[in-house]
Amino acid sequence: MLQAGDKAPDFKAIDQYGQEHQLKDYKGKKLAIYFYPKDNTPTCTTQACNLRDNFNTLKDKGITILGVSIDATKSHQKFSDKFQLNFPILADEDHHMVDAYQVWQLKKFMGREYMGTVRTTFLINEKGIIEHIIDKVKSKDHAQQILDTWALN
Repeated sequence: MLQAGDKAPDFKAIDQYGQEHQLKDYKGKKLAIYFYPKDNTPTCTTQACNLRDNFNTLKDKGITILGVSIDATKSHQKFSDKFQLNFPILADEDHHMVDAYQVWQLKKFMGREYMGTVRTTFLINEKGIIEHIIDKVKSKDHAQQILDTWALN
C-alpha cells in the first residue's frame, strides 16, 4: 500500500481537452491528485465544484490540482464544461493510474460488492514524493482539507 514518504507512481494520461500530462511535468510543484469514482454524480460534482471555487486559493499556495477517474475524455469534457471546471481531469480508462495509486478496490454499497475507485487524494511534493494521502475526503470542504493537511507537513 502506498504511504507518505513513497515516490509517487509515474503516469501519462490525457485530460478533458486532449492535453497529455505526466508526473515529470509537475516536478518542482506541489501537486494534489484527486481520484474520484464518476463524472456527474452528486458527491463527485460537489467535490469538483469545491476545488473549482477554491482554485485561486490553492494556486496562491503553489498547489496544482489534477482530477482522475476512469471515465472517458468525452465524459470529462462534458463534466468540465457543464460545471466550468478550471483544472485538468485525466481520463484513466485503462486503469493505469487507479492501479498504480492503488485506489481501484473492492467497495460495498447497499449490500452489493463491486470493484471501483475509492475517493482518495495524494499530496505530492516538489520532488515527486507523496507527502500525505487523504483517504477520508470531505467533498464539500476538500480544498480546505488539502490546505490544512499540507500546512501540517
